[in-house]
Amino acid sequence: MTSFSLSLLLLSALGLGTASAQKAAKTASPTPYSAKGKTAKIYATAANTNLRLSAAGDLTFQAAEQPLETQVCVFVDPGHTFQTMLGIGGALTDAAAETFAKLPKPQQQELLRAYYSPTAGIGYTLARTSIHSSDFASGSYTYVAEKDEALKSFSVKHDEQFRIPFIKQAQAAAGGRLTLYASPWSPPGWMKDSGTMLRGGKLMPQYRQAWADYFVKFIRAYEQQGIPVWGLTVQNEPMATQKWESCIFTGEEERDFIKSYLGPTLQKAGLGSRKLIAWDHNRDLLYQRASAVLDDPQAAKYVWGIGYHWYETWTGSAMQFDNVKRVHEAYPDKNLLFTEGCLEKFEFAKVDRWDLGEKYGMSMIGDFNAGTVGWTDWNVLLDETGGPNHVGNFCYAPIIGDTKTGKLIYTNAYYYIGHFSKFIRPGAKRIISSANRDALQTTAFRNPDGSVAVVVMNQTDQPLEFQLRLAGQGAKSTSAAHSIMTFVVN
Repeated sequence: MTSFSLSLLLLSALGLGTASAQKAAKTASPTPYSAKGKTAKIYATAANTNLRLSAAGDLTFQAAEQPLETQVCVFVDPGHTFQTMLGIGGALTDAAAETFAKLPKPQQQELLRAYYSPTAGIGYTLARTSIHSSDFASGSYTYVAEKDEALKSFSVKHDEQFRIPFIKQAQAAAGGRLTLYASPWSPPGWMKDSGTMLRGGKLMPQYRQAWADYFVKFIRAYEQQGIPVWGLTVQNEPMATQKWESCIFTGEEERDFIKSYLGPTLQKAGLGSRKLIAWDHNRDLLYQRASAVLDDPQAAKYVWGIGYHWYETWTGSAMQFDNVKRVHEAYPDKNLLFTEGCLEKFEFAKVDRWDLGEKYGMSMIGDFNAGTVGWTDWNVLLDETGGPNHVGNFCYAPIIGDTKTGKLIYTNAYYYIGHFSKFIRPGAKRIISSANRDALQTTAFRNPDGSVAVVVMNQTDQPLEFQLRLAGQGAKSTSAAHSIMTFVVN
């Protein structure tokens, strides 16, 4: 019996009502965390070694005195908790599904285990897919006939060849626990002032309701296929005029589409429980776009959270984690979700480059520490060209499927992501993890089973000895040059 249940029984015996008992129990002081006598299992990935998410020994905690300023430390405090983890995963795109279909059956099963098994793999629990085509498909397509304003021809038959079977297999590999959300890259061209799905353009006012209805049709069609849709983003990258599928919304236009069309349409269709995510673009305009939508109560009531990508670096900027934090501070009742990131300009000869994984590690640590509840990589799988992609926008994925040889190539991005997804599970609460040297980047979570997972990353050329300090106890470790480590304390 839990301490909470015991509190309820005691208070009930004293004659207090259930509501009063619950209130009293909730306000009771939590039991302080103790690390005395505990050990931490170490998992490590490091450059110029064979360590790839490898077991690397144990640490035993002992009483630790006041540290000196000359001592390098990582301080972990489970006594303060923050956001709850939704999940970590990647996008199940047409490109990933088409590549998957070309692999031999043993490699298909290997890929599913590698991503979705929490024991043999890295335990993905979150997924994104597109509403009809994106750039990562063999061609552009929609689910309706030209000028079918009533959407009577709506059909996801195109997706039944590759994408839907792939998603179903991913769901099964994840034990049925795969949170899926969907994003549109563009409405059908005939709904836009440009007449094409490509190269930006805007949704014409007379088609706002039809486009909102399209979302409902998509959810129902996928759920009829046995694929639950947890959430939706309003528009992928609404400020980018791309040579591929794209559509422009200002903050005010997105706000008005949500409050006057998409939000009410989902509610009327009985789909109001689906999580609606605004923005879905880079961190640079994150606060401006969040405030444009969330400062309007009639729009905000439909919005679960704000999604974002990491491509603000195209302007020469570093990743802007403070913008994520500003949104979290201003709108603490809304959620933040990292919806896409990948390294662009694919070169097959460079799939072993070490900075691939380090970019993921830096982003995940910075995003989680800023208040993000979930993190979604872009394509889970691409082929040896970095595609297929119908406009030549070739990119890296954590696993490359070489369709010529039938082999899977694991980049170190796979292992870096795994240092989070394998050990930080849905329902985990972020706790404090603070380093006293900027060479060490760190975040930590306490899982629903009580275990603590601490991630420590070193992007420098030098190894660094440090003490991992947890609730007054300490243990010595070394962070190798260009490495990432996860410490799991049960």
